[in-house]
Amino acid sequence: MNRTRQAQANTMKFSSTDTYIATADLSVAVNAAVTLERPLLVKGEPGTGKTELARQIADSLGLPMIEWHIKSTTRAQQGLYEYDAVSRLRDSQLGEEKVHDVANYIRKGKLWQAFEATQKTVLLIDEIDKADIEFPNDLLQELDKMEFHVYETGQVVRADIRPIVIITSNNEKELPDAFLRRCFFHYIRFPDMDTMRKIVEVHHPGIKDALLTTALTQFYELRETSGLKKKPSTSEVLDWLKLLLAEDLSAEDLKRDGANALPKLHGALLKNEQDVHLFERLAFMARGQR
Repeated sequence: MNRTRQAQANTMKFSSTDTYIATADLSVAVNAAVTLERPLLVKGEPGTGKTELARQIADSLGLPMIEWHIKSTTRAQQGLYEYDAVSRLRDSQLGEEKVHDVANYIRKGKLWQAFEATQKTVLLIDEIDKADIEFPNDLLQELDKMEFHVYETGQVVRADIRPIVIITSNNEKELPDAFLRRCFFHYIRFPDMDTMRKIVEVHHPGIKDALLTTALTQFYELRETSGLKKKPSTSEVLDWLKLLLAEDLSAEDLKRDGANALPKLHGALLKNEQDVHLFERLAFMARGQR
């Protein structure tokens, strides 16, 4: 890294924003990745703010953002470019003049857009673990060297200004060691009670302390219930609290007895019938022990 780029990196420091609570270790990870100019690989269970992190980095640093959302059918080549041979064949049959320039049939991918940007950008590669296991390996050199070759035109696309690359994973599958070596890694742990209170204050400022304490106590008890198939996430507790406020419920309204183990408006927290049945069984067992 030359001195100019090092100086630019040193001026870019990320921390919590007005709409996003970043723990100290997360801020350190982001700033380390920016300084090292390596992709930041962010793991954590769904709903812990991995995707939103990239958007907040872009907003707080005043940078444009390019988002590449990965699906099971996504190929690495699509991030670079795609050559539309079918359209070129059709145009040749129609006698179109533009058929003589192959560049007319090259569609730029998200990496190409980030590499050719005239200012620093944030590039989000979202949920990389959804793709085929070879997907990360197919991007090794491109993300390392920040360049690639366009075979159809002989062009080399090279990033004069390296983007800040944020890669998210829900840990659905293991990523290759060679890929991991090229990344700075951070695992977003699920927020503890104090951090969650700060997150809630950002989204629901002024919420009554008694209601928040009761709601979060129930929420964490629910998350820690043995046998739960899908633990509710940060985004789900925020939705739940929004409903509680909309219904003007108090801490007293949230109190449960042994006959009803399910929290009020539990549909915001429990997303499958197995978990609902689990709490119904717990309530039945509680009644039988009376």
